[in-house]
Amino acid sequence: MNVPYRCWAEVDLDALRSNLAWLRHRLGPHTRILTVVKADAYGHGLKQIAALLMQSGTDIFGVANLAEARSVRLVGRGWPVLMLGACLPGEIPAAVRDDVMPTISTLQEARAFSREARRQNKTVEVHLKVDTGMGRLGAFPEEAAQLAHAISRLPGVRLTGLMTHFSSAEDDAPFTRQQRERFAEVVRAIEAQGVVLPYIHACNSGGVLFEPTALFNLVRPGLLVYGIIPPGKRRSATELAKHLKPALQWKSRVTLVREVPKGTPLSYGHTYTTPHRMRVAVVGCGYGDGYMRAASQRAAMLIGGRLCPVLGRVTMDQTLVDVTALPRVKPGDEVVLLGRQGRKEITAAQLAGWFGTIPWEVLTNISYRVPRVYRGGQAS
Repeated sequence: MNVPYRCWAEVDLDALRSNLAWLRHRLGPHTRILTVVKADAYGHGLKQIAALLMQSGTDIFGVANLAEARSVRLVGRGWPVLMLGACLPGEIPAAVRDDVMPTISTLQEARAFSREARRQNKTVEVHLKVDTGMGRLGAFPEEAAQLAHAISRLPGVRLTGLMTHFSSAEDDAPFTRQQRERFAEVVRAIEAQGVVLPYIHACNSGGVLFEPTALFNLVRPGLLVYGIIPPGKRRSATELAKHLKPALQWKSRVTLVREVPKGTPLSYGHTYTTPHRMRVAVVGCGYGDGYMRAASQRAAMLIGGRLCPVLGRVTMDQTLVDVTALPRVKPGDEVVLLGRQGRKEITAAQLAGWFGTIPWEVLTNISYRVPRVYRGGQAS
């Protein structure tokens, strides 16, 4: 793809559509999908990804705040949107007005939504969260059934969902099993009271991969939809993992190539000095684009189908790499920061390792000044 940028991200909409279709096939017809599009759809571009997901048949959108919910609404009205975080008191009127489903943990929150729904002459659909081991949001399991019963009796409020969140599905099977069992007990207790729960959900991407008995009737994949396997201690060679394709590639360009003599200090702090004569390429990206400073002298970039080590400190707009083995590299040549070039590939997990972080942060850290270029699908 020939683009006029020095640093950009390419998003393959066909890959994303295929990932969602494969997930739906594997999950079966009785499990609905809430696609998580918070943090600008994990750095892929919320509006464009929301449009594609609407065409491709996601059931619900998961967002972090009202601004993201409004972005989804601008693309297409009528789609269920669940706000995954707690709603601030001052946001309640807008959430009710915009038909955003809130996640609630307390009776106080439910009552506040009830008052506002009655004031607006509307009904608000809420999801009750149960804290089975995340320690963040949610009612404790021992009080959840009583709370659900109380919420179901409030005017202007419809208890539409019951949810929990696995804290370490990718790493800790015994603890995740405990969470699953605690949640299942709550589900049974609530249903025994005659409360009908249209949506019951626990599984994030790790849960989808490793906890097939915890699917209930709705799952919340994020990373998997974007074609990336969550890293962790639990390994799986499932067909699901094999059929997913990363939707995003992050690229830059060589801006200058220099012949540098032995003993030359490179970049801020002269943390690297050339041990011999080298060809050094300046690449037009840095931590201002989201290429983290932690990658200094740890990471590599793909140029000419070859991994080229980062030299010295990553700076705000430029990074130096060793192209001594590539005598034909010239300004304008494509550089792959994340993705495939020829037979080589830099994965999100590999880049995260160099950055000292996780794939989620790698994707969401790609900054606003990096243009997203879309191909395939029906990009807008």
